[in-house]
Amino acid sequence: MNLELSEEQTAVRQLAKDFADREIAPHAVAWDRAESVDRAVVKKLGALGFLGLTIPEEYGGSGGDHLAYCLVTEELGRGDSSVRGIVSVSLGLVAKTVAHWGTEEQKRQWLPGLTSGDLVGCFGLTEPGTGSDAGSLATRAVRDGDEYVINGSKTFITNGTWADVVLLFARSTDAPGHKGVSAFLVPTGTPGLTRREIHGKLGLRGQATAELFLEDVRVPASAMVAPEGKGFSVAMSALAKGRMSVAAGCVGIAQAALDSAVEYATEREQFGRTIAHHQLVQELITDIAVDVDAARLLTWRVADLIDRGEPFVTEASKAKLFASEAAVRAANNALQVFGGYGYIDEYPAGKLLRDARVMTLYEGTSQIQKLVIGRALTGVSAF
Repeated sequence: MNLELSEEQTAVRQLAKDFADREIAPHAVAWDRAESVDRAVVKKLGALGFLGLTIPEEYGGSGGDHLAYCLVTEELGRGDSSVRGIVSVSLGLVAKTVAHWGTEEQKRQWLPGLTSGDLVGCFGLTEPGTGSDAGSLATRAVRDGDEYVINGSKTFITNGTWADVVLLFARSTDAPGHKGVSAFLVPTGTPGLTRREIHGKLGLRGQATAELFLEDVRVPASAMVAPEGKGFSVAMSALAKGRMSVAAGCVGIAQAALDSAVEYATEREQFGRTIAHHQLVQELITDIAVDVDAARLLTWRVADLIDRGEPFVTEASKAKLFASEAAVRAANNALQVFGGYGYIDEYPAGKLLRDARVMTLYEGTSQIQKLVIGRALTGVSAF
């Protein structure tokens, strides 16, 4: 086993680190307070090829492997997880799904814009009454000649008000449960589709999170991704890789917690010396460091399995479960190192903790990850 990065991976990682330090981290607090990231960052991400990682070059992608994608996602998460979410969704959930499941026409229609940053995608799965139970969607798509008419609503949709296209999941047949779900690519300018941004979030405040409302939205039958009734498979395959992306972002949050805690502990003086000399402070920092390394290695393993064409779903759930919980612990420990100053948003610990907390909820809660892992270990079917 060789854990050394290649020259190309090292270069991509450094490029992402420099970008995060220059273009993201200095603005993170302001974006958090304003509840809005500067949208200009999307085009910058596209110009560097970060929105095209793992996508074939013939469709405008920048190629590369999934480990390089994780390295970039980690650095973006270290800078500001709200920016990381843009990439994880527009590239990780939408563009990768189009590249894998889409028709040639769909690939050529959507991928060049998504990979360049000219277009942004969002993933329309979660509904007001349907979160973890994705097989019970209420949104309906009814066939009408050569079109489908879609009615329903979605919520907690990352990039929702920014997106140019929604990878939308709706029930299109009367088959029970997940068997009746299909996937569609719906341009957000389609008549009948309206959006409302969700404000007042605990964390990821700079991220454009929205509700979507669909009233008699018409799309051509050619907008369907994969065969009818295969939408649940499309969603689950996207989320399996998405969990790796979330895990990588969590490593970035934990790394930021470690960096800030070490910097503060070596500068802050109490009892006549820096607090880094105190063993219980060292314990807090040590716990963060171990969590960072463990989460990173679990995430890299998933990327390696994907790149080698090996099964990875269970390992992705393990990485997402551990890394998300580790990010919360790391941010909480960093806040403890900062003491009272950690409670003020001029210092990074509070924002890191708020951003980390949602990671245990979306793209499959920690409890869902445990179900996935437990079923894999015991051989018990989910359905």
